[in-house]
Amino acid sequence: MRMMKTWIYCLTMLVPAVTLGADKPQSVIALFKQHCVKCHGQQGKSKGDVNLATIRTTADLNANLEQLQTIIEVLDAGEMPPEKEPSLPAGVRTTTVKHLRQLLHAATLTKGFAATPIRRMNRFQYSNAVQDLFELKVLVFPLPERMMRDRSNYFQKALNAADSQMPNSITVSSRMLGKSALIEPRLAGVGPFPQDLRAENGFDNRGDHLSLSPILMEAFFQLSRRIVQSPNFDGRTVGIWKTFFVQPPDDVDVKKEVRNRLRKFLTRAFRQPLKDDLLERYVGYVTSRIESGMLFTDAMKEVASATLASPRFLYLYDKPGSANGTAAWNGYNLASRLSFFLWGSIPDEELLRVAASGKLAESKVLAKQVDRMLRDKKLKRFCDSFPSQWLQLDRIVSSVPDEKTFADFYYAAPNYRTSMDMMMEPLLLFETVLIENRSIIEFIDSKYAYRSTRLRNWYGDKVEGKLGGPVSMQFSRQPVTDRRQGGMITTAAVMTMTSSPNETKPITRGAWLATVIFNAPPDPPPANVPPLQAADDGKDDNKTLRERFAVHRENATCAGCHARLDPLGFALENFDPVGRWRDQYENGRQVDASGILFRKHEFNNVIEFKDAILAEKDRFVRAFAEHMLSFALGREATAADATALDLITTRTKAADYHLQTLIHEITQSAPFVSKPRAVTSTEPRKKE
Repeated sequence: MRMMKTWIYCLTMLVPAVTLGADKPQSVIALFKQHCVKCHGQQGKSKGDVNLATIRTTADLNANLEQLQTIIEVLDAGEMPPEKEPSLPAGVRTTTVKHLRQLLHAATLTKGFAATPIRRMNRFQYSNAVQDLFELKVLVFPLPERMMRDRSNYFQKALNAADSQMPNSITVSSRMLGKSALIEPRLAGVGPFPQDLRAENGFDNRGDHLSLSPILMEAFFQLSRRIVQSPNFDGRTVGIWKTFFVQPPDDVDVKKEVRNRLRKFLTRAFRQPLKDDLLERYVGYVTSRIESGMLFTDAMKEVASATLASPRFLYLYDKPGSANGTAAWNGYNLASRLSFFLWGSIPDEELLRVAASGKLAESKVLAKQVDRMLRDKKLKRFCDSFPSQWLQLDRIVSSVPDEKTFADFYYAAPNYRTSMDMMMEPLLLFETVLIENRSIIEFIDSKYAYRSTRLRNWYGDKVEGKLGGPVSMQFSRQPVTDRRQGGMITTAAVMTMTSSPNETKPITRGAWLATVIFNAPPDPPPANVPPLQAADDGKDDNKTLRERFAVHRENATCAGCHARLDPLGFALENFDPVGRWRDQYENGRQVDASGILFRKHEFNNVIEFKDAILAEKDRFVRAFAEHMLSFALGREATAADATALDLITTRTKAADYHLQTLIHEITQSAPFVSKPRAVTSTEPRKKE
């Protein structure tokens, strides 16, 4: 895709006099011929391995939707033409983007949606599914990926409140030291399998990352045995113990009772009704064990273990529809998609009941179920998974500011860092916006925040109080009147995790903003990129970081990415490597945080930078929707999803950008409720 952008330069290097004619398709193609084919098609030239001379009709342009989508994005974002070239007139840019988007929408109507590969549950989903299947009152095993734990039942209280209001004061804990996880009740002797990695610029539920090797399959089998054989897997911890594992009275037909119990249990585990022959195989397995002298409870444990190791339990599979059109999911597939999206687990009995009625796909019925799911305590799992991955907060765990320069970052215990408090702030903001159904624009600029005493002091408030520790940290809702703070992008967590131990990293901060806020991640840097001159190498130590980067940008290999990312990263330069405000560098030079966003919004400081983002808030909303849709589908978004994403954005905007509205629109969108086509040429696109 890096090479694709080379030829996009040609498309956007248009003189001001150029306009689109009445025959818009031919006008667009004429622009290719006039400004691009001399480098990409004529006389054997094909820079970036792209030959635009072959595009003669609209059909040719629609043949590669990913390429068409990239053209739209680069034009719409104002990334092209390059800085040194004449800018494309606003009218031409707007008209061209509008028309190309219409072409894309029309083309996607017949292309169908990309399939999510067959995949296993990730570790988080597996733990939740086992807990729900057995109605466990304890955890299956510790989950370090749960970055924040509720210690005051605030989440349930907020859901139960008449006005769905988060409490003003809450108690949470972090997992960074591991002690917090170990004190939670769990199944004895059961350890987790390795944590699943996030996809690059994505999530850990991506189908193309969740394979199941023979070795891992054996590990799942052994894990299933350890679960049912755990010393405390009994009536104290297992909610279905009496109705599933306990032997029925003597006057009850055992085989009939086993069949009834297994039908309900396996339907829940496999997320759909069982065929009779499959059910009878499980019934026969249990009865043969009982007839051989095994205790009833032990025989039921055996079949429960076999269920957990079954591919029907472990695998999530989106069966494709017809190759001739887009078909809707049946109720059971849709129920699973809903539950793994919002609860990270298998459907509950209510979802399966509605699925069996055949009415779940009806818009009003679906909306009613989503409303119910948004009020269920299992929604906390969505908050434990999506926001931390979207924000890439796992990076804060490995942040190690210099201990001499930032000695107060470390306190209370050798490995206890202020980052424990830092990571809670954006997560609590996300939960507040979700539970109270507030505007997602608050992720950019909010008038409140949840902060601990230590975090308030970190930001400059002089307050007294206990600093807390990893097992118990008190956070309270605070008004934010200084717009340098508030929202996600200026939190100390983001500033710290995008810095080196000794100094800020504007290119890293810019890449984070491009990826997380605008869902336009940059390409990885080339292998031969020269390092930035160190600040303490004795050469020109009076230079600011921006001046050192200016030298770096003179290298042609570096200039392209820096032109795009530097304005984003330097907008945050007033925040030091641990997220505290500064006006000057250590050498006394003033911090320069000025720049231009999308080459049309000038700003001089971070407040004006936020205003620039808010001027482009619909771009942020669409990017956020694409992040969430990708999470919901378990795959990367493709050009075929563009029409749905535009509709989600439009309808969310009409509802004042409320987060729950966006979630409803995602669950009602065509990619979510439809089967993928059996054969599709639409492949996941890489972000440019």
